[in-house]
Amino acid sequence: MASSLPRTLPASWYCSKPLYSLEQRAVFLKSWYLLGPVTKFKENEPVVYEYAGVTLTATRATPDDASIVVVDDQGKHPKTHLTPTGLLFSTISKAAPSFHEFFPGLEDVLSKVDFRARPYRRSISYYGDFNWKTMVDGYQECLHCAYTHPSFSVLYPPASYAVVNHHNWCRHIADPEKPDDGLFLYFFPVCTLNVYGGGMSQFRVCPTEEPGRTRMEFDYYNVEAGEKFEEYYKFVRQVAIEDYELCEKAQSNLERGIYAEGILNPVKETGVAYYQQRVLEMVLSQHHEDKQKKLLKQPAYGASSESTSSQPELDSSSYSGNSNFALHSNAARAKTGVAVST
Repeated sequence: MASSLPRTLPASWYCSKPLYSLEQRAVFLKSWYLLGPVTKFKENEPVVYEYAGVTLTATRATPDDASIVVVDDQGKHPKTHLTPTGLLFSTISKAAPSFHEFFPGLEDVLSKVDFRARPYRRSISYYGDFNWKTMVDGYQECLHCAYTHPSFSVLYPPASYAVVNHHNWCRHIADPEKPDDGLFLYFFPVCTLNVYGGGMSQFRVCPTEEPGRTRMEFDYYNVEAGEKFEEYYKFVRQVAIEDYELCEKAQSNLERGIYAEGILNPVKETGVAYYQQRVLEMVLSQHHEDKQKKLLKQPAYGASSESTSSQPELDSSSYSGNSNFALHSNAARAKTGVAVST
């Protein structure tokens, strides 16, 4: 029975530079990103984002939401999508499919909330010594909530917490008997949105060239200002700090080779299993595509060719009844460990 249980990605996938280069092309260039509610964008005040080495600048020209324009660092206009209820999404390359193909059914859920109703209040950004997937692991489950987030667990008991997976997005439900009690969403690969009470927050998990270092970006919105907002802000920042500390400890264990890989809880970690499977599928697809292109460009038999030792090589083992691939490269061959959910 153990072979049928979902397994984590190998620890090497959290520690390898060659793999991150593959993830850039396989995952990030082919995805959509939540930039935020339209309330974040003020007239003639550019807002800058960076995803996997691509910089985006969003600028509003007039009070009309349709005047918000997104430009990348090459001066090109990526695909964007503004939902009827006021959320702006963008791609970072033409390789991404259409919004509705990437996030089927998402707009129906978003239609239940007026995202223009909560004014933008504050943003904060800082770096953490962990891989982007280490943070997403933690967001996608709540097994750790009871002992790590005591204040959050009072409002949303983890015993009833559930994650419902859709294509490239997940909905977190704190109480299955009260599905409308807050809206908690994960947008593959690195964006989240949390709406409850009069507040709303989102964070972006932005990878850097160093696989063990990530930039965290948070935006906060609230119907309240002043002291009441500060109370809300203090609460959500406490939860974020608790996750941050767990992620740094987990990443340290991954890099030290304490774990190799392990089994995920088939009931409580379905969100982790789902997003990791998407990473796996997209990386394998890109790896296969790269190999096919390389074969087409190979010199004739007997001719010399450049060394490809720096390119990652993916070897097969079991993974949830599908293909699981441990990464082996000059930079990661010695790296083993389990991708521990924080």
